Amino acid sequence: MNIIETQGLSCRYGRHEAVHDLDLRIPAGGVTALLGPNGAGKSTTIRLLMNLITPSAGQARVLGVDTRRLGPAQFRRIGYVSENQELPRWMTVARFLDHCRALYPSWDRELEGTLLKQLDLPLDRRLDQLSRGMLMKASLLSSLAYRPELLVLDEPFSGLDALVREEFMQSILEVSAPGAWTVLIASHDIEEVERFCDRVVLLEAGRKRIDENTEALQARFRRIEITLAGEPPPSSALPTNWHGYERAGQLVRFVESAYDRAETETTCRMLFPSASVVAHPMSLREIFITLARTGRAEAREASAA
Repeated sequence: MNIIETQGLSCRYGRHEAVHDLDLRIPAGGVTALLGPNGAGKSTTIRLLMNLITPSAGQARVLGVDTRRLGPAQFRRIGYVSENQELPRWMTVARFLDHCRALYPSWDRELEGTLLKQLDLPLDRRLDQLSRGMLMKASLLSSLAYRPELLVLDEPFSGLDALVREEFMQSILEVSAPGAWTVLIASHDIEEVERFCDRVVLLEAGRKRIDENTEALQARFRRIEITLAGEPPPSSALPTNWHGYERAGQLVRFVESAYDRAETETTCRMLFPSASVVAHPMSLREIFITLARTGRAEAREASAA
């Protein structure tokens, strides 16, 4: 079952198209990271899914319901935390939780108590007296305690210090560990989400560039280093799935995006006879940077054509 589905989803602000023809299939269970640089269309996509804005074209379904028809019954099953979320700041933390508790029949008091201790939230303080990090913690707790089927996080780490990020992450890890909940997290902070996401959707200029299982994505990318034993072939002869090709003396470096040990080594030795070939695994951040650079280079070539 797909808990989120979109088809041809688009959103235009005047002449600017923030999201273009987006097709997504996010299955129930697990953690999906919606990644991309600032301005890639991540937050716009989240707002479309939460029915905070109306699409210019296409459609989206969340929990099997058209997002334009989402109502209280669905939102009781969805947790939503955003960096720009408005909270009733005149309330104390205790009163805020009392208020939220009454709205959700599935509210888990035991989980609430566990999260209160873990996040170290002061019940007697008003929300307008809390730091930004504490406000984000309060928002997270109020979105987790009723055990939603879907937890949506829009840039939750923005502006948080290292300790608050760690506490925030630990809470998400604990609730997502059993696999009963689905988490969609939009972030440009790849290093924060890399350790717990199991699917990656990469947006660039409002378009989907990658939609893949994390393990499969990292398996097909390798940073290749070749020590030459002679002159290399012209760059026009290199495979199109080699990115960022560069040479420094007798050392050649590039990123292989369709890595297969036997095939890659065979291709390398055909093009670079007697050369030494070493393949290095890559982090999500390294893959992201490679794809971003490739995308910019392709855009420059297209504009110059």
